[in-house]
Amino acid sequence: MDAINNAAVASDDQTPLSIRLVDDDGVLQGGLTGWTWGGCGGITSLWLASDLRGHGWGGRLLAAAEDEIRRRGCDRVVVATMSFQAPGFYLRFGYREVGRTPDMPDGTAKHHFHKRL
Repeated sequence: MDAINNAAVASDDQTPLSIRLVDDDGVLQGGLTGWTWGGCGGITSLWLASDLRGHGWGGRLLAAAEDEIRRRGCDRVVVATMSFQAPGFYLRFGYREVGRTPDMPDGTAKHHFHKRL
């Protein structure tokens, strides 16, 4: 059997993305993880300490991620979130829902979003 040649089927420039929100004492209060690959950025996780929610920090983390994704030469970003988490958040920041996976646990759905940068 021949080995799969990844270089022939996909870009090989995958790079992790991590943005941290720390307080004045250096304690982690939120963050965002993701990746860039082949001209696309992806957000894997975005979280905030509960007392920081609703104060614009999520939008600032998202904007910082989009800036870094652009800096890396990407022109689009993707993210998925559960129906009980943050679909409205991503819609407010210009993301377009491109798909939905129904029948997830407890009657929820997974929402898939895309945004051109």
